[in-house]
Amino acid sequence: MGNAIHDKEAQLQYLRTRLDMFMHVLDSLEAENADIKDIDRLIGMMDDLQLKCEQFKKDWK
Repeated sequence: MGNAIHDKEAQLQYLRTRLDMFMHVLDSLEAENADIKDIDRLIGMMDDLQLKCEQFKKDWK
């Protein structure tokens, strides 16, 4: 596992990178070939992003 990120700028960069990864995965999906596993993967990625946002929000207070 990586080290904890406490710097606000590093936290923002982390979120941007993860969001870019999410968008790349979303853009690469073809609607005709997508299945439930693909949707579950997207939901998992969004859940992870939401968790990190909540963690970082606590640091910013």
